[in-house]
Amino acid sequence: MAGRRIKYKLVIFDLDGTIIDGTDSIWKTMHEFLGIYDHPKRIELRDKFMSGRISYAEWAEKDMELMIAHGIDRDKMFRAMKNLKLVKGARETLEKLKARGMKLALVSGSLDIVLEKFIPDYRKIFSHVYIVSVIFDERGRVKAIDACHDAWNKHIALLEICKAEGITPDECVFVGDHSNDVSAAKAAGLSIAFDPKSAELKKAADVVIEKKDLRGILKII
Repeated sequence: MAGRRIKYKLVIFDLDGTIIDGTDSIWKTMHEFLGIYDHPKRIELRDKFMSGRISYAEWAEKDMELMIAHGIDRDKMFRAMKNLKLVKGARETLEKLKARGMKLALVSGSLDIVLEKFIPDYRKIFSHVYIVSVIFDERGRVKAIDACHDAWNKHIALLEICKAEGITPDECVFVGDHSNDVSAAKAAGLSIAFDPKSAELKKAADVVIEKKDLRGILKII
């Protein structure tokens, strides 16, 4: 935990609200763009997941089906992101951490199209990416999605990544901003709540950074 003299080898980031500014959930951004944020079906699906009646993958798939029914496609996804941007200092922070020899990973409930827009070379930056992949047809229509992990139990992905890298969780840093980051924050050797929107995460984290400049983590890691 914080204060222990450990050489950290891996930094795992959340995406929406941590690296991407202007949204704390790309799903919410898409819902609002389509005008379905208050849609009864969307609320029903959320409640079913939160009460344990459906899995995260089922929630994601059914939610995407709802968006497809309301006209979402590749073009509209990009249009929905027009007011988003990288958090201040994001690119510099990622590059400096890599220059220090640290491995970087991403564990997020976001959509991979967000990375395609804002960090098109993300495969060169992140050694591991856990995110919801959207599969389009040749006309840009959504064919399917692949929710490869449970974005509300991010500690599972964290432990898998640590195992793959041959390190312990104590050698891992996690950086996130919301309530679904709590489990990973508790599992990591050092947890940073960045511009947090969750009181629970602020309590669980070792360090809290209120200023919205990702370079602030460089002084801590």
